[in-house]
Amino acid sequence: MFLSRNAVVAVLATLLSLPALAAEALTTVAERSGFLETGRYDEVPTLCAAYAAKYPDAVRCETFGTSPEGRPMMLMIVSRGGAFTAGAAKADKRPVLLIQGGIHAGEIDGKDAGFLALREMLDGKVAKGALDKLVLLFVPVFNVDGHERFGAWNRPNQRGPREMGWRTTAQNLNLNRDYVKADAPEMQAMLGLIQRWDPILYADLHVTDGAQFEHDVSFNIEPLHGNDDDLRAQGKALRAGLLKKLTAAVSLPLGFYPSFVETDNPASGFEEGLPPPRFSHAYAALRNRIGLLVETHAWKDYPTRVRITRNSIIAMVELAQQQGQRWLAAAASADARSAQLGGQALAVSWEAFGAARTIAFRGYAYTRMLSEISGQLVTRYDETRPQVWNIPLRDQIRPSLEVRVPKAGYLVPAALAAMVAEKLVLHGIRYRTLEQPLPAAKVDAFRADSVERTADSFEGRQLLSLKGTWQPETRAIPAGSLFVPIAQPLARVAVALLDPQAPDALAAWGFFTAAFERKEYLEDYVTEDIARAQLAADPALKAAFAAKLAADPAFAASAALRLAFFARRHASWDERLNLYPVLRSDTAP
Repeated sequence: MFLSRNAVVAVLATLLSLPALAAEALTTVAERSGFLETGRYDEVPTLCAAYAAKYPDAVRCETFGTSPEGRPMMLMIVSRGGAFTAGAAKADKRPVLLIQGGIHAGEIDGKDAGFLALREMLDGKVAKGALDKLVLLFVPVFNVDGHERFGAWNRPNQRGPREMGWRTTAQNLNLNRDYVKADAPEMQAMLGLIQRWDPILYADLHVTDGAQFEHDVSFNIEPLHGNDDDLRAQGKALRAGLLKKLTAAVSLPLGFYPSFVETDNPASGFEEGLPPPRFSHAYAALRNRIGLLVETHAWKDYPTRVRITRNSIIAMVELAQQQGQRWLAAAASADARSAQLGGQALAVSWEAFGAARTIAFRGYAYTRMLSEISGQLVTRYDETRPQVWNIPLRDQIRPSLEVRVPKAGYLVPAALAAMVAEKLVLHGIRYRTLEQPLPAAKVDAFRADSVERTADSFEGRQLLSLKGTWQPETRAIPAGSLFVPIAQPLARVAVALLDPQAPDALAAWGFFTAAFERKEYLEDYVTEDIARAQLAADPALKAAFAAKLAADPAFAASAALRLAFFARRHASWDERLNLYPVLRSDTAP
């Protein structure tokens, strides 16, 4: 059972009519169980309503979407001074923080820690005065359908709670891979929320997988290594502040994601990176905002993890209280600079480089042994014997691929305009529709020399990897095509969507796969006649064919390749094959 929208309204009406609320009405199932259990999703709208009734001057409770299985997606708006709308927050120049739990619903620390931290803030016990200066948006559970796929063994390497939800949605989509392609209805609702409120800090609360060690939380922030310079400075300051505050709260925090270079091998050490924008914190940075991925450690028990997540939430609110105006100023400057990216080189993917440095990492004694089960080396940890590991960390990051941003913008052909426009609207990217055709537009066109398709699907899609070059061409652009200008604050997002070599581009996710499929063929006997005619008419071609036969044994041995050599040179060849349909323009139409 779960509450419908009408049921949520009924709960709100009932609770708001009560003159007072018992203290138990504001506590979670987790708190009442000593943090051995977590509640079902019905608890979320009930608690939202209870908080709104208890703190009518500071809390509003709304839905911002509906899941595929019909559950309301709940949002708490927490602030003092009447800033309960995005317009009011903007008018008051208040930093907006969006904190979400349960994007992976088995990693549910954020839901229970968030309610606890909010109650303490609202009661004035922690982060005093912060709610007078900022707006806190709290989404207790993002993946609401996954939350209700409840079970005791949904996270076998996680210590508590007794039962929890599932990693993916009811459509088996991982929301933390969906920020750019936005296939999931839940993600579409979240992008609408982000557009409406424009949070300066987007915090995503998780529980990490991986090895056993003493460190209990990691903070992964972007921009930190890439994107806008001013925002990178703010990201570094936020990381330093979080590490300091959590250390003072008797944690062992990390400022990077603790995933070994070689799986299950502590000696291989760690390597930092800048993830693609399919992930929450990288997507926030692409929008010129600050993204924060909080990962408690799965091998700590649930009471410990909830306490640490609660401390992390309070720490980020306190830091926003102190630094939020600087964040807003840096974001506004980044927006202005993004609108001027036309004609520049822009990094779209990144890599670690240079020599590693040795760090002292708080682990446990371990042994590496050959498993009779798998036949591979496995690591066994002894949690009774803490041990400092002196292991390598590579934390210098540089661009691994840069693309040229068009001076004016991108042109999307009319035949694909509806599909692309849907994605542009979801992300809030401005575009306009061409009312008149452009019979001979001077553009850059990308033609793929190499098209690699993944053998298996990923997140329900067959991924494409394209290699090729942009070259000047003159092409006819029909009316109804789209022009996407670079001169806008979300220029980085536009490039990430529309440059075919960006790691999370629509092309990479398979939205334009048909452009790279051959549809028309010649029978072999027809190609034989065409080839003879071409050879007779062109001595240079005849010499080139002979040279290729001599130099390329694979070509010489393949009838298909030999015939294709001539078919590509015939007027019947499809000149659009392997032509990426989106074009670059240095002149606005």
